[in-house]
Amino acid sequence: MAKKVAGYIKLQVPSGQANPSPPIGPALGQAGLNIMEFCKAFNAATQNMEQGIPIPTVITAYADRTFSFVTKTPPASYYLKKAAGLPKAAQNPGKEVVGSVTMKQVREIVEFKKADLNTSDVDQACKMIIGSARSMGIEVEGA
Repeated sequence: MAKKVAGYIKLQVPSGQANPSPPIGPALGQAGLNIMEFCKAFNAATQNMEQGIPIPTVITAYADRTFSFVTKTPPASYYLKKAAGLPKAAQNPGKEVVGSVTMKQVREIVEFKKADLNTSDVDQACKMIIGSARSMGIEVEGA
């Protein structure tokens, strides 16, 4: 018989760096989950990735205080900042341009993010990434 789901917890955790400090500890503690068990499992699952990349994680908490988690691909904003060589996005997007990326770089980001995007059409996925870039103040050359 399937376990009864008590709830879902969505967090962005740096790869290989999960620890019981906020935001992980309080979020899991409220659900009554074993914090250290999650930290060990998450760090083991992300040890082959580049350290410190923000990984969106969905934790399913069950009624018997066990859990399972699913990791997704890093956010498009992370890839866009990396491609443009920026430490952070624009303060006033739309009014200032802080960097630029090429259409080739956008297509590479789509390849990384393909599993988590809600379209299978590459052109539509590119438009989604271009929209994210514009909202960050990053210009897309050739779009």
